[in-house]
Amino acid sequence: MSGKQAISLEFFPPRDIAAQEKLVRSAKQLLALHPAYVSVTFGAGGSTRAGTADTVRLMQNLGCDAAPHLSCIGATRPMLADILDRYREQGIKRIVALRGDLPSGMGGDSGELHYASELVAFIREHSGDWFHIEVAAYPEMHPQATHAEADLDHFVTKVRAGANSAITQYFFNADAYYDFVDRAQAKGVAVPIVPGIMPITNYAQLSRFSNMCGAEIPRWIRLRLADYGDDKASIKAFGVDVISRLSQDLLDNGAPGLHFYTLNNADVTMALWKRLDLS
Repeated sequence: MSGKQAISLEFFPPRDIAAQEKLVRSAKQLLALHPAYVSVTFGAGGSTRAGTADTVRLMQNLGCDAAPHLSCIGATRPMLADILDRYREQGIKRIVALRGDLPSGMGGDSGELHYASELVAFIREHSGDWFHIEVAAYPEMHPQATHAEADLDHFVTKVRAGANSAITQYFFNADAYYDFVDRAQAKGVAVPIVPGIMPITNYAQLSRFSNMCGAEIPRWIRLRLADYGDDKASIKAFGVDVISRLSQDLLDNGAPGLHFYTLNNADVTMALWKRLDLS
């Protein structure tokens, strides 16, 4: 790995005291590895807005640069401006700007901004160059996109609106990432596109996530995981093998870094970190 390849982590806001205690334990272990920064997710329609801010503050108190996810769905411009001002006062320098999802029951009240590109443009208009803006990229196409070229055009629009870099949805096929990067660069995109890395720890959970986000689980991986049944140790060992090989391939072929979706668990991400010799 070159010195320019940055490794970052993602956490999500805990929903109760027990989950918060688990998050703190995991974060302390993972932050000891000195990631470049951590991101903190944001629930549908702002459902974890306060939790995101609290978790960002927790990460800062633990001594790490934190990047809150910010969604425009269900938010007004004044609401977004207030959030940005508060983050700036906290010394936050990085934002992950997303369209976000409408939670069930919200109906058509999607807020004043409807696309991530509009949110990126608003952040730039309101805060200038204070924030490093990350956006999402979908090597295997966003599940709601009509076709691949339109999806790529949406990504290009986000970058042109002022994004500094991108984090991809997770994937298990490195060629999908390389193809996406090549196509984006052919359209003039020059910002880093960092692969999102999902550890494999639970087949049912992974299948559910993948169905929602459009990430393809290759047939050979699905069959191997199905064979293991409830054997958690074997699933973990297999997952570390698969994901470490994928990650090493990406690093060896010039990926600008890796962004691990930790799911608030330390053990598998730490095993991958050690296997890849990322220290």
